[in-house]
Amino acid sequence: MAQAAQTPEAPSVTERAQDEAFWQQVAAQYDVEPGPINLEYGYFGRMTRKALRNYEENLAYVNRSNSVYVRQQFDSVDSEVIRAQLASLVGAATHEIAITRCASEGLQSLIRNYNELRPGDQLLISDLDYMSVQTAMRWLAKARGIELIEIQHAHPASYDAVLDAYRQAFENNPRLKLMALTHVTHRTGLVMPVQAIAALAREHGVDVILDGAHALGQMDFKVSELGVAFAGYNLQKWIGAPLSLGFIFVAEDRLLSVDPDMGDGRYPLDELLSRVPYGTPNIPALMTLPTVFEEHLAVGGSAVKGARLNYLRELWVKPAREIPGIEVLTPDDPRLCCGISAFRFTLHADQDVMIERLLREHGLFTVARDGSACGPCIRVTPGFTTSAADVAQLVTALRALA
Repeated sequence: MAQAAQTPEAPSVTERAQDEAFWQQVAAQYDVEPGPINLEYGYFGRMTRKALRNYEENLAYVNRSNSVYVRQQFDSVDSEVIRAQLASLVGAATHEIAITRCASEGLQSLIRNYNELRPGDQLLISDLDYMSVQTAMRWLAKARGIELIEIQHAHPASYDAVLDAYRQAFENNPRLKLMALTHVTHRTGLVMPVQAIAALAREHGVDVILDGAHALGQMDFKVSELGVAFAGYNLQKWIGAPLSLGFIFVAEDRLLSVDPDMGDGRYPLDELLSRVPYGTPNIPALMTLPTVFEEHLAVGGSAVKGARLNYLRELWVKPAREIPGIEVLTPDDPRLCCGISAFRFTLHADQDVMIERLLREHGLFTVARDGSACGPCIRVTPGFTTSAADVAQLVTALRALA
């Protein structure tokens, strides 16, 4: 009897991440402007050619149909379908998700409308939090007459040191009520152990507002399992959506801890949509999200995307650590790193000058980051059109300039 043909096994996540032929096929789905090698995808990502075409079609359709479609169909039906798809993608209930224009807008809304503070309470931020989050927390402290506690993370970072920093902050400041936490820091790419920090915070009665702007799409997680009640995210980085899209998450049992934004009365008190700023959204961009979600999952979702970005990181970080005059600031502990990492030229004081040299002499586009206790650095963020050969060019440049 003839044996049945065996179905080939699907490649593992690691195999897929290192498959240059596969990623060439992925890269071919994007239009890329001629110019330097872009290693600054941390700002925002590209749409695929298909998503861009869909966005343009949606823009033309909304322009033609105007309020007839929006009033009769989008506002009441299509927007809720998209909301449900997004909730399923991130592992939350539909009513725990509300779309915003970006992570910063959503986080600012959560901060200014958090209503659990009382006189004598304290707030907590760190040097690695995004500036708009720090600014919002400082505003909140001043507006409510609350003490603001600021901590700095030790460098080089380690898992235990990060946890100890928050443990000590909680123990030394027993009146802490609310803290900001960044999942992936925009300066160095350091990944915070969110679940462990959130567990410590709960033990001390501290609520967490999580900035997940750089995490979604390259970190494989379900937002409902992180242990935080409040979070803000971007869809325009690793998910591949048009610019102007993000969302907030508020756990169902904590919705009433956040007031409607500026007393918004459009929705019932138990509807999260009242907690985001009012305004006409980018409807064509929202209509494009089903296509974006489909493509995200077709590549392999956050697990495969994250593995690819981590693989590209390793291709430059490992040799860079052996180059005299180069300091890699992001640790190699897999619990603390992702595709975004940072370094600096230790023999050159001005990192901005070195960024210009990377661009002018080697055709590499990067960005400087400062503001953290570990000092100024150069951030490297590959994307889904980045090849192993592109990363090799970075290593060559570091050897030449160090």
